[in-house]
Amino acid sequence: MSEDVLADQVGYYRRRAGEYDATAYGDVTAARERIARLVARMRPAGRVLEIACGTGLWTEALAAHAATLLAIDAAPETIAIARDRVPATVAFEVADVFAWSTAERFDVVFFSAWLSHVPDSHFARFWDQLRGLLAEDGRVLFLDEHVDEQAKEAWVGDEIVERTLQDGRTFRIVKQFIDPGTLVERLRGLGWDCRIERDGTDWILGEARPLPGH
Repeated sequence: MSEDVLADQVGYYRRRAGEYDATAYGDVTAARERIARLVARMRPAGRVLEIACGTGLWTEALAAHAATLLAIDAAPETIAIARDRVPATVAFEVADVFAWSTAERFDVVFFSAWLSHVPDSHFARFWDQLRGLLAEDGRVLFLDEHVDEQAKEAWVGDEIVERTLQDGRTFRIVKQFIDPGTLVERLRGLGWDCRIERDGTDWILGEARPLPGH
């Protein structure tokens, strides 16, 4: 995976910040209701880290359950939007997810629509990074798009799609829709126990824990 594509991916989300909610969710009020329902179903609690928080719709729901919440994203433009959605007690940090580290440990690490942007070349290292972020008995919770949704993208490579903003600018980003069975087996090979459920035709919900001895 070219680092140029990963840089383009960050640039895309920085420039999409102002139009993201409308173009990603359409009816934001309905999306908020669905997000609140799903977050309650996933039961985040304690010290929570959100990776790739975006414009904060999920951060808003997580804040209602977490004892403490730290949200990170590579795009300062999306974090600026997210800050206005949540209590002042939520902490934010602009950071490259793949290069970020902290001495803090979390009961829950959460990410929405992020795993599908992790290239194969970074996959194993990313899950090693997650293991190091978890407290004892910690969990990784995630949401993403089911593989059935892949036809909607303009594919230009095995894991690369081209996206166009409302102003006509185009960007290449990583996109890997989730096949639940394949992901469960892949994570088991890396020392994780993962359970995945489907919500509607488009989204999957996952929970992963390190296997004993890993």
